[in-house]
Amino acid sequence: MPLEFANAGETNVIKRIGGGAEVRRHLAALGFVVGGTVTVLNSMGGDLIVGVRESRVAISREMARRIMV
Repeated sequence: MPLEFANAGETNVIKRIGGGAEVRRHLAALGFVVGGTVTVLNSMGGDLIVGVRESRVAISREMARRIMV
C-alpha cells in the first residue's frame, strides 16, 4: 500500500520505492530506503510529516504515493 494511506502513528516497513532514478536517489538521500521504517506523524493538507531515521521530514502526497509499505 502507498505511504499516503498509512495511519498516523503507525510504523511501517518500506517494501518498494517507485519513480525514476532521480526520484529514488532523492528519497534515499532523505532516508527512505527499502527495509527501513517510516512513521506517519501527521497529515496536513496535501503534505505528510513522517518520521524516518530519527528525523522528521515533510513530503508531498505525490512522493508518498511512490513509497510502498
